[in-house]
Amino acid sequence: MKSGLNPEMHLVKNLYGKVERIPTRNGYGDSLVELGEKNENVVVLCADLSDSTRASWFADKYPERFVEVGIAEQDMMGIAAGLAAVGKIPYVSTYGVFCTGRAWDQMRTTVAYGDFNVKIGGAHGGISVGPDGATHQSLEEIALSRILPNMKVIIPTDYLETKKATTESSKIYGPVMLRFGREKVPAITTEKTPFRMGKAEVYRFGKDVSVFACGPMVYEALMAAKELEKRGIDVRVVNMHTVKPIDEKAIIKAAEETGGIVTAEEHQVAGGFGSAVAEVVVENYPVPIKRVGILDRFGESGEPEELMVEFNLKSTDIIKAVEDVMRRKKR
Repeated sequence: MKSGLNPEMHLVKNLYGKVERIPTRNGYGDSLVELGEKNENVVVLCADLSDSTRASWFADKYPERFVEVGIAEQDMMGIAAGLAAVGKIPYVSTYGVFCTGRAWDQMRTTVAYGDFNVKIGGAHGGISVGPDGATHQSLEEIALSRILPNMKVIIPTDYLETKKATTESSKIYGPVMLRFGREKVPAITTEKTPFRMGKAEVYRFGKDVSVFACGPMVYEALMAAKELEKRGIDVRVVNMHTVKPIDEKAIIKAAEETGGIVTAEEHQVAGGFGSAVAEVVVENYPVPIKRVGILDRFGESGEPEELMVEFNLKSTDIIKAVEDVMRRKKR
């Protein structure tokens, strides 16, 4: 069985050295501008957060196709559904905590129930929003969005993958939830790194345990695998950027070949990405599984890196989870 980084992924060469850091939200903004140039049906709506979500980049270039709704997220969802009904491709831009919290009923009944072609840009996802604190740290939106019929959910890992995911979402009919963050995160992919909706990508081969991660936790998983290699543990690292539809084949294959799974997400453990993976494992090929994520608590103010440590979302926490799975495999 193969081991080590997957050369076909075309990851940056200095992955374990100094890595450039770029906010994932920039990928959303850049993609919107490109989409606006290519497709006149693309329109963008925002709820008084155009600078934060990078929707302002589209507004600057295509003001006639930009709607500033104001602090009215529920109305924004309804307007987007109406625009989709007449053939437009609306991108709704706000914080993840607002679109899945304040406007969840409209996401459910107006957008998802009607299977309207609305794309939802959920910015500032996760604990790493930092000083904004618990009210703005969206730790529940994976669960709240993935349970909705017709809704697709994508959580890209870095700037380029966010750009690719946003572009790809325009080609898929129906509602799509895109989750991305505010802070600068490691840029670990390149233009050649594959991004296929609903298809997991193996970034590192390994035979002992598989780590499935999404968002910025993919980098943490790769760092954990590097350290565990020194300890004689061969870890497979899989970027599961699409939470729904989830790549069941990749999960079952990993369970069969490595016999143990760890999941890593910047989100509540309950109902989130790890739960989605666990559902597939339990129904198809039960193996020891450990979920790394936020354990039933709200966020708090602090610097992003401090919060990642405080909430046990670092490579060291993934290492502990892998070692726990290894012990359970032996039993």
